[in-house]
Amino acid sequence: MLELRNVSKMAGGEFHIRPTDLALRRGTLNVLLGPTLSGKTSLMRLMAGLDKPTEGTIHFDGEDVTGVPVQKRNVAMVYQQFINYPALTVYENIASPMRIAGKDRATIDREVRKAAELLKLTPYLDRTPLNLSGGQQQRTALARAIVKKANLVLLDEPLANLDYKLREELREELPKIFAESGAIFVYATTEPSEALLLGGNTATLREGRVTQFGPTIEVYRRPVDLLTAKTFADPPLNTIDAVKADGVFRVGGQAALPVPPHLLGVANGPVTVAFQPHHIALRRQHDGVARVSVRTLISEIAGSESFIHVDFAGARWVMLAHGIHDIEPDREIEVYVDARHLMAFDAEGHALGAPIPETA
Repeated sequence: MLELRNVSKMAGGEFHIRPTDLALRRGTLNVLLGPTLSGKTSLMRLMAGLDKPTEGTIHFDGEDVTGVPVQKRNVAMVYQQFINYPALTVYENIASPMRIAGKDRATIDREVRKAAELLKLTPYLDRTPLNLSGGQQQRTALARAIVKKANLVLLDEPLANLDYKLREELREELPKIFAESGAIFVYATTEPSEALLLGGNTATLREGRVTQFGPTIEVYRRPVDLLTAKTFADPPLNTIDAVKADGVFRVGGQAALPVPPHLLGVANGPVTVAFQPHHIALRRQHDGVARVSVRTLISEIAGSESFIHVDFAGARWVMLAHGIHDIEPDREIEVYVDARHLMAFDAEGHALGAPIPETA
């Protein structure tokens, strides 16, 4: 187990990582999810031993390793900006950690070819990195981390430079690799969809603070605060300031949205109501939705999906709609909000009400 106990990191009088407690178990995949500069890389550097915390201690399997440098730990790391040995072939790059560890030739060959097949590198084993594309070089670095059999594997946005098809394939394969290993895997990403696809556990980060940690689907469905909900939304989370009264959320004195059963216990008064972009639609798809009138702002067509930006009582919402929808600006249209997925937060941003039901 890797444990961070009240760990913080300061530089120039500012927190890069605010006081953090985190426990990661062996054989688990743990996603660090947050926007750029949220602290993901800083946290990974502390875990690896590249940096020493300003306060707090780091423990591995019960041993305090706070001051132990990365060279003396069994750690493998892959960054978005990959690093390979330019004079070595792809085969030798992948094999290098096993040669350093003194593995026999047969074991090295078996593990190299297994990793190369997984990462679609078999045709390139005799090439040097300078004769590879950026994506092939990234895969080489990833294969080297896999064969090292490290106790801790840190992956800092490792798929960012790969083409879409290969990225999707590896997102499906990587959890299988992780499940077969007794190592602790930590995977940093800015993409909520990537965290959901990988599964495992997720720690959401904002401005150097871990806002929530737990099973990925639980953090997504049941955020403890508004910051976490916003971190786990792409496109951005839709929000509006409202007043709960008489079984409805009122905006500007008018009934706007019904209060779903899981929020009926919330005290009457001011709240922030929030929901994900895919929980608002152009058409009624089932019961439990609320029809509201909005004004269109702009439509963005992205392949088979459209992002439709609308104004509702001064709040800007975005709707993720399947298909191509080119709606001209400044039109009054009716849309449907899935009230079953509404979230409510108090003035401090803390989540209110019971968790959203699993069936919602």
